[in-house]
Order: sequence, then C-alpha cells, then structure tokens
Amino acid sequence: MNKGKAFIKRLTGYRLFLPIFCLVLVLISNLIKTPGFFEVTIKNGVLYGYIIDVINRASDLVILSVGMTLVVAASAGTDISVGAVMSVAGAVCCFILSGGQQTVNEFANPYILGVLAAILAGILCGCFNGFLVARLKIQPMVATLILFTAGRGIAQLITKGQITYIRVESYKMLGASIPGIPIPTPVFVALIVVLLTYVLLRKTSLGLYIQTVGINPKASKLMGIKSSMIIFLSYVFCGLCAGISGLVASSRIYSADANNIGLNLELDAILAVALGGNSLAGGKFSLLGSVIGAYTIQALSTTLYAMGVSPDQIPVYKAIVVVVIVALQSTELKRMINKLQINVKSGKKVA
Repeated sequence: MNKGKAFIKRLTGYRLFLPIFCLVLVLISNLIKTPGFFEVTIKNGVLYGYIIDVINRASDLVILSVGMTLVVAASAGTDISVGAVMSVAGAVCCFILSGGQQTVNEFANPYILGVLAAILAGILCGCFNGFLVARLKIQPMVATLILFTAGRGIAQLITKGQITYIRVESYKMLGASIPGIPIPTPVFVALIVVLLTYVLLRKTSLGLYIQTVGINPKASKLMGIKSSMIIFLSYVFCGLCAGISGLVASSRIYSADANNIGLNLELDAILAVALGGNSLAGGKFSLLGSVIGAYTIQALSTTLYAMGVSPDQIPVYKAIVVVVIVALQSTELKRMINKLQINVKSGKKVA
C-alpha cells in the first residue's frame, strides 16, 4: 500500500506528468466519442486524418510556444504581441514577393529575399519588445501590448489595407507539403526549430543563464550575468519564432491576411507554456513540456470540431482548461489540500 502511494507520488511529481496526462486524456476521449479520429489515409500523396491535422496545425503554435517559453522563463512575463508579429511577417514577405501588387502569379523578387525580410521583421519586433522590457523596465504585458495593438495596423499599412495573394505553387509548399513527401512541411519546420533551440540551450550556457535570471535577476547580476541582455535576447528570439510562424501561416493560405493570421494564437502560446508545467513566475522551464502543451491544445480544438462544437464555443472550453491548470499549479490550493488531508486523518472537522 505504501509502495503504491510512493509510486503515485513520484509519478505525479514528475515535471511532465501534467502535460502528458492532459494530452492522453484528450486522445482517450476521442476513442470514445470520435472513433475515426485516429484513421489516417493518403490523398494525392499526402497523409490525411484528424490526428495528422493535429500534428500539422499545431506546428505554428509549437514554434510560438518555444519562443514564449524563453520569454516567460527569463522575464516572468508574457509576450502578447506574437500573433500580431506573425501578421507583420506575413505581410512583409508577401509585399516583397508581390512587388506591391494585390495578386501575382509569379514572384516579383526572389523567394529567399521575402523569407529573410519576414524573419528580419520578426526579429526587429522582438528587439522593440526586448528594449522596452529589458532596458526601460516596462512590465512585459504592457510593453508587448503596444505591438499587440499596433501590429495588425502596421501589417495593413504594408499591404495597403487589402489581402495580398501569392498564386505561386512554390510559395504554398512551406505551409502545405513538398511533392513526393507525404508529411506536411510545417511539421518539419516546427521540428527543426525545436531541435535547434534545444541544442542551443543545452550546448551553451544560455539555458542556465535564462533560468538564473528568471529566478532572481538581481542575484544573477551580482554573479556577473547581464540580466538585461538575457531578457532582451529572449524577446528577440521570441520575435524570430513569431516571424517563422508567420511565414508558415501565410504560406498555408498563400496570402497576407493582416486581420486573421495569428489571431488569438498568443493566448494559446501562453496556455501551452502553462500547460507544459512551466511557472509563469519565471525561472526553470521545460521546452518539451511547452511542445506537448501546444499539441494538447490543438488536439483539444480538433476534438471539439470533430464533435460538432461551434467555433464560437471553443474558447469557453479553453477557458475552463486555463482555470483548471492555474488551479493545479496554485501553491495555495496544494496547501489547502494538504491541510484537508491532515484534518481528515486526525478526525478534525474542516472549517
């Protein structure tokens, strides 16, 4: 009996237990409600199915969650502008490739130029946010609220207030698939971003510096770590991830739609970080946990769609998930549960 309790305690104490449990719970629910959820077919040489759609559609969110994880860990704050930055990156890319025209059937400029410009736009947005937070010491949510509000307006100015269409097959490959490869391209993009970030954090001291700064920026400064630079770099990297995600999102619809690209994805990215077992108060973080959290959120959305839930009602279910996650991570709730257990064992009445 004691061994069983000890095993359960060790299991639930595992850092990735909560995100893995939530993902498994969502998948198991599909076995009951949506039996066809795990069916995979091949159409036109590409894999199709609900589970493939989850892996594919979650790619944008996975990329955003990687950047958001570092921002939360380093600054104990969130970047709520990533969705708008995605829109800016998509607008910049399409503007360059179209040469300022609304619809084109061939590139006006080299494809690589548009890609690099979009990534640079994301990095510049990250530099702006990082400067406000790291140098001017503005609270992260307030600092990033500027681009959250103005970002889509900037994208509208770039595209002259209209949707810019790129009717070129090669432009669609980044958001769809490459001929001869059945797996959607966004899956590979997300995998590359995660692996490169993991290697960067493991093979350099950056990961340790981010954790140290997030736990106590003043103490890290006394240790010789430039905490403001670490925070600045985390926002720059988050902007880079938003730029890459914006490219993928724009390629999916082969256009720049400033009003819809990345819409509300910043909230899903924050939720993915929280669901991954990362504390929003900064410090230690789990990159893998955030990735699992992103797939869990997309699995939840796809499951609700499969069950016929209206798109307008889906945010309600996500809100419930947020409340549960925040409650499970609350130290006060854990203290209340421990107190209740002690009272039950001692036979005392709970007030």
